[in-house]
Amino acid sequence: MTARELRVAVIIGSTREGRVGDAVGAWATDQVRQHVGLRSHVLDLADFDFPAHYPERATGQMAAFTAEIGRADAFVVVTPEYNRSYPASLKQAIDYAYDEWQAKPVGFVSYGHRSAGLYAVEHLRCVFTELHTVTMRTSVSFNLLDDRPLGAESPVQAAKTMLDQLSWWALALRDARTARPYVS
Repeated sequence: MTARELRVAVIIGSTREGRVGDAVGAWATDQVRQHVGLRSHVLDLADFDFPAHYPERATGQMAAFTAEIGRADAFVVVTPEYNRSYPASLKQAIDYAYDEWQAKPVGFVSYGHRSAGLYAVEHLRCVFTELHTVTMRTSVSFNLLDDRPLGAESPVQAAKTMLDQLSWWALALRDARTARPYVS
């Protein structure tokens, strides 16, 4: 990894058996890898053994996840839409970190039926705003009931635009955090 290269954590938010999230996550990871200046690291929530109840002290898995969030310069969150929102597994993981998210950019790749996961993304924008992140306006959305992409752009073009924006913000915010610690 070079000094200017950015570490992007691709977070796959679904843990359901038979999910589409791993395929969409692999696609998103490939888009990050093809983008100049970005290095991807996958955080598939299905690979973590998080507790059913929030414990008094962080478990090793919680600490490992939080450490990865701290090391990342930016995030691409891959989320399905379940009942007009995002999955509980993703909310649980997001809540394990706090300071580690701050002053970093977040992009979204969503999928679902008809609305293509856009309701989940809008809910996540509120959560990530509370965590002092910058969310990218451009996102990628897949309607699982239709082979055509949602909107005018192809998914590849939308991903490129989102990753260009994510790169800009990640560099600017990394430089800012280096010059002066973020105050929340």
